[in-house]
Amino acid sequence: MSLGPAGASLNPEQAENFEDMEKQFAVKAVQHMTTYWAILEKMKGSNLRLTKMDDEIYEHFKKEFPEFDPKETIDEDKMKSKEGKEKWRNFMMTYEKTVDDYNFGTMLRSNPKFEYGERETIFAMRMQFYAVEIARNRAGLNDWIYVQTHPNEDSNKT
Repeated sequence: MSLGPAGASLNPEQAENFEDMEKQFAVKAVQHMTTYWAILEKMKGSNLRLTKMDDEIYEHFKKEFPEFDPKETIDEDKMKSKEGKEKWRNFMMTYEKTVDDYNFGTMLRSNPKFEYGERETIFAMRMQFYAVEIARNRAGLNDWIYVQTHPNEDSNKT
């Protein structure tokens, strides 16, 4: 017997089940990504609430990551370094009992100026997604997506 995801024991005869789980996981991550993008096309990010706890998450994120600039490209190496992982783990564990799927993997754009793409997308945990995207939405950095989709509308509308 060998170790599977997260150190779980893995029976080699059941390994194909993990492949199915990975495929299901990938499907769910892509669904989350496309759903979020579709929402940003329908309303400005600055008017969007991602959770019932956006205000708390935003304040906590600013306190724990004061150096984070939502306009800048995320340094994935720093985020996934030993120190970065520890800092994010501590941040995310705060929401273990209050945010569904807080530690579920999802896709995150590395920079708010770009659409999701192979080079512009990183794998992140759901709480990382929420923290970063709430900060970007509060700064109006995702509003361009709605404006691009609705070029003939008054820019002051939703």
